[in-house]
Amino acid sequence: MSVEIDPSDHEPSLHGSTTTRGSRSDETNEVDTEVSADVDVTGLFERVLVVTNGEDPGDAAITAGVDLAAAHGATVDALYVVDTTEHWDMAVERRERTGEAAVEAAAAHGDRLGVDVEKWFRYGTAHEEVLGFAEAHDVDVIVVGSARRTGLDRLVNPETIPVRVQRGADCPVLVVGVDGE
Repeated sequence: MSVEIDPSDHEPSLHGSTTTRGSRSDETNEVDTEVSADVDVTGLFERVLVVTNGEDPGDAAITAGVDLAAAHGATVDALYVVDTTEHWDMAVERRERTGEAAVEAAAAHGDRLGVDVEKWFRYGTAHEEVLGFAEAHDVDVIVVGSARRTGLDRLVNPETIPVRVQRGADCPVLVVGVDGE
């Protein structure tokens, strides 16, 4: 069985859509198909949840999420979860400062693109708080960053926050990586 698609058969149309004509033939039958994807994606998402952690993966999520919101005319909820599963001490205070800077960075990127960004903090276990927030605020898509993991980190933390969010979410989850990784 072989599938042949002639590049000259791609006809671009408005809103970034394309029409593709392909043909497939084998010994038993011949099928000609035409697939048209003339879809206007503006307004597909109204509310984008960007999960940030104040590190490079969180910055990648901010960039991707705010850019996605700008393309769809959506608003952004920038969420930072302060992990309280350890102890209330100086580490938690440090995380609060990191989170404040992270959601402020999301708001600044939103200002540059003309996107409304609401800043949120939650305290608890990250993936549970993200899923609870998404459900309570009826978000259309969740954007979360992920870093390449190697060695001991993969053994100590076999399930990352993006994996847990993907598994439990009732809406699409966009996992973005850091450029260059």
